[in-house]
Amino acid sequence: MTAIIDGDALAQSVRDGLAESIDQLDDAGVRPSLATVLMSDDPASETYVSMKQDDCAEVGIEAIDIEIDPEADAAELYDTIDDLNADENVDGILVQMPVPDHVDDRRVLRAIDPLKDVDGFHPENVGRLVAGNARYKPCTPHGIQKLIESAGVDTEGKDAVVVGRSDIVGKPMANLLIQKAPGGNATTTVCHSRTADLAAETRDADIVIAAAGVPEMIDGEMIAEGATVIDVGINRVEADTEKGYELVGDVDFESAKAKAGAITPVPGGVGPMTRAMLLYNTVKAASLQHDVDVDLP
Repeated sequence: MTAIIDGDALAQSVRDGLAESIDQLDDAGVRPSLATVLMSDDPASETYVSMKQDDCAEVGIEAIDIEIDPEADAAELYDTIDDLNADENVDGILVQMPVPDHVDDRRVLRAIDPLKDVDGFHPENVGRLVAGNARYKPCTPHGIQKLIESAGVDTEGKDAVVVGRSDIVGKPMANLLIQKAPGGNATTTVCHSRTADLAAETRDADIVIAAAGVPEMIDGEMIAEGATVIDVGINRVEADTEKGYELVGDVDFESAKAKAGAITPVPGGVGPMTRAMLLYNTVKAASLQHDVDVDLP
């Protein structure tokens, strides 16, 4: 019987645990805060930011909402980040990506104070992750670690395949899987668009993490019996529905479910955990910056 890994339930468990951590901060006179900066009129980005603000409200994190006209000069965004870096009442900063074409996204990531970089994408934080001394684990890979753990899967000694090499998911996920630490110690292969025989790689894997952004590219024929399958993808495809589309992952769920030992659904798998781990990093950021020890879930 294939186990469906419930990301919604696990994310709720993380939020419940963080509420206790926030109470510990409150006892020390600290209320954690997250500033979200949106420089886009993309409806999906607006929705993502709104959801993150709702999550903050649920657990007691102060949400600071900043919107910048996407036609504004890039300097306005850089200046906003400088102001947030200097504000002692701001613990975490998240600039919603993508930013407009006239803004250098790498400069944006470098501009954020590493202590307030709750996405974990500043070069200093990336370096710490690679060195095995992460300050903040990037939210999606960290959430995936928690999902795998919740399924009772021990990564030690397992063969893991990460499909996709993005800076946001693929690369940090591979780094976490090879760490000499809980949730790591896996023999890890990263596949991408130049991989000669993707199916041959995934069929040999105990753990498959699909993060390529290609709808249903991995099906049951590419999965080993009993494998753990984590689907990071969330793609809109045309469908005969009221909205005219449906959301699917990078994995063909039904055929993969027939082979997998455990699998995440889309939606309701990785997405909720990405948001939950953003809250986790924000609470950790408040703990570090105000020098208050808290118990993190």
